[in-house]
Parts: sequence; structure tokens; C-alpha cells
Amino acid sequence: MSTAQRKRLILSTTGLGITVLALAGCSGGPGVQGGGGDGGGGDGGGGDNQVTVYGTIIDAEQELLEQSWADWEEENDIDIVYEGSQEFEAQIAVRAQGGTPPDLAIFPQPGLLADMASRGYLLEAPEGVVNNLRENWAEDWEGYATFEDKIYGAPLMANVKGWVWYQPSVFEENGWEVPTDWQGLLDLTQEMRDATGNPPWCAGFGSDAATGWPGTDWIEDLVLRQAGPEVYDQWVANEVPFTDPQIKSAFDETAKILLNPDYVNAGFGDVASIGTTPFGDVATALVEGDCMLTHQASFLDGFIVEAGGEVAPDGDVWAFMLPPYDSSAEGEVVTGGGEIVGAFSDEEAVVKVQEYLSSPEWANSRVSLGGVISANKGLDPENAQSEILKEAIEILQSEETTFRFDGSDLMPSVVGSGSFWQGMRDWVNGAETSQVLEQIESGWPAE
Repeated sequence: MSTAQRKRLILSTTGLGITVLALAGCSGGPGVQGGGGDGGGGDGGGGDNQVTVYGTIIDAEQELLEQSWADWEEENDIDIVYEGSQEFEAQIAVRAQGGTPPDLAIFPQPGLLADMASRGYLLEAPEGVVNNLRENWAEDWEGYATFEDKIYGAPLMANVKGWVWYQPSVFEENGWEVPTDWQGLLDLTQEMRDATGNPPWCAGFGSDAATGWPGTDWIEDLVLRQAGPEVYDQWVANEVPFTDPQIKSAFDETAKILLNPDYVNAGFGDVASIGTTPFGDVATALVEGDCMLTHQASFLDGFIVEAGGEVAPDGDVWAFMLPPYDSSAEGEVVTGGGEIVGAFSDEEAVVKVQEYLSSPEWANSRVSLGGVISANKGLDPENAQSEILKEAIEILQSEETTFRFDGSDLMPSVVGSGSFWQGMRDWVNGAETSQVLEQIESGWPAE
């Protein structure tokens, strides 16, 4: 199961599924085939005007997804039958091999979409989808939907990672300012420690079977900011291995915060407590003032609200983007995630649905319902239901932004959600960095 799937499953079971941005899982719901049934087929399911869609979106998010296209269904006399499953990653291949794929699938991993394309199961995206993709998304996103120079889909939703969450009132009272580079963040951390005598940061890697993924987000952010996009791309393709000095440097920089007992783990314990602290619990610690800084994606917004906090520049909690390694860097450099819609059928109704899901009209419909964002340039940020989501949309839409997809979701699952997750758990439990890097790299499949 991909990082994205694990995150959505866990968040959905807490009742906060509507706040997650590109995370996945399973449940029944309106129009859903029960419990992992066959779903539909590439022949359009139950008729010419029925289109089956299979994905990882469940629970409250599923209800909002179905609501987002309900009016369009009626206007176009097309019945979209959606099925969500936490077994999507395994089942999509089984269904494709068995000749019973859905008409459309919502892939949480570009690598999985490419795998389906490489095996001849997916159809190339129709002209209308390609036009929407090139008109409404940055060039980076086209690459995630492309295999061997052919486009197989278009993005759906997205998220922005790398936010540093803090209490604006505490910053104002102490005269602290948002740092403009990585060293400035380290200096601010020390200043906060000196002023309070307590660790400023709280962190949680706990996520049941997916424990460790929040640590991979830290490393991805540092690799991208310190080594740059080219090295990042080589790293996720294993052209630059985990044992490379550039990747070790990202671990070493992250260690200046996460492995420093003076800086973590406020409200929870020592460094080792990071591995057992549920990732969502940091929201409560932040709202209650037990910690002053935490690093997490924009979906933490929902956890903060659930904990009784208001997320706004003048509210209880706000966030700034993890600063660049060098203050001379131009534009935002961010990591994030999202989904891509691919097709197993080219029936007329299927093409119409795929084109609609790649349009600004759908993006505005879904985002206006709350909890998610899209990188679609035709999306009006004002439709977002929170200030942090509006800011995230503006970052994604900016021509100055350098965006890279979550590295662990681009890597083979035996690494991204296997040895990488395990390595982060071992690392905060005291394993030496070089040993951890060798262990993670050993998980990479042989050529």
C-alpha cells in the first residue's frame, strides 16, 4: 500500500477524512460494490451511460467525491459508480489481469499508473484530457502522468507538504520572525529553546503499520531544498543511492532537529518517543501550547480544528513553508502528492467523465465542498474552505514553484513504504545514520 493510501486510511478512521488532501482507504457507500467485489469492467459496467470508477478514497471523502459530480451526472445522463478500497493497489492489477478492470481508476502513485501502462492495460489519455492537462497544470504534473513519452491520465487532487506549524501569538509576544533559510530555522529553534528552557518541536511518526512515513517527508524536503530538483529526481530513481553523501547530508541536517534532545519531543518525551507518538497527536500539543513547532502537510489543518484550534494568520495556529536551504533561492520549492486518473475503456461516456475530472469545473466543484485542493490552474483559491488550503493552492498554481511528488510514493513500494519507513523508525530509535542508509538502500529491487 502506498504512503498516500496509508495516510488516508488512518485519517478516515479518525473521522477526519474530509481534511486529507491526497490520502486513501476503503468503505462502502452510495453506488459502491460491496467489499472488494469486481467493480465493473472495461466495457462500461452496467450500460453505455454507466461509468465505473475505482480508487482509494473512502468514508467522508468518498461522499464528498460523489457529491462533487452529482449535478454533472444528471446534466449529462451518465451514472458514475464509484468504489473505494484500501486494497486498491493490489486489486487494480488483479482486476486488470482478470479482464474486469473499472472504466477509470484513481491512482495515488505515479509509479503504479506507469506499471499498469507498461503492461499494456491502460489506454492513452484522450485528446480532451491531454488538452486539459497541458492547459491547466504545470509541466511537472504532466511528467507524473507520462510513461515512455505517452500520456495516460491527468491529475485529480493534490496536497502540499513541508509546512511548519506555529502559534502566531507566541511569535509576536517574543518578537520571533519566520526564518528565510534553513540555518535561520535552526537559529530560531535554539532561540526558542533558550527563551523557554523547553524543546520547541514536537513530532510523531506513529501510524500503525505505516509508522515512519512522517520522517520520510522530512528527508524528501531536505533533499529537494539542499541538493536540488535534479538530484531529487535521480534519487527517487536510485541513480543517486541512499548511501550517497548528498542524501546522508539531508539526514544529517534533519538530525539537527529530530535527533537533538534539546529540541524534541515537546509534550511527549525524548527523541525515541517520536516513533511511538501518533502523527495526528501533535496537533493537540500545538494548540495547547505544549510544543511550539511541528512539521506536517497541509492536512494537519483538520487535526488542529478538531483539537479546538483556529488556523489563520491571526488565529491559534498558522504555518509557514519549510524555508529553502539557501536564502538566495528563488520561488517556492515544495514536495507534495496527489492522484492521477487513468482509463481502461474508451467508451464515449468514459471519455466524457475522464475529461470532466480533468477540468477546472470539477476541481472547483470538489474544492468548494471542503477538505481538499487541486493543482489545476483553473481552480479559484477562494473556493477552498480554509486559509492554509488557499495558500497551498496559490503555491501549486505559481509559475515560480518547483514541485516534486512525494519521493517515497515514486519509489518501488518495497523501498518507499518498506525499507524507507523502517529506516526512519530505526533512526529515531538510535540506529547510526550510515547503517540506516545502507539498510534502506538494500531494499531496492535488483535490476
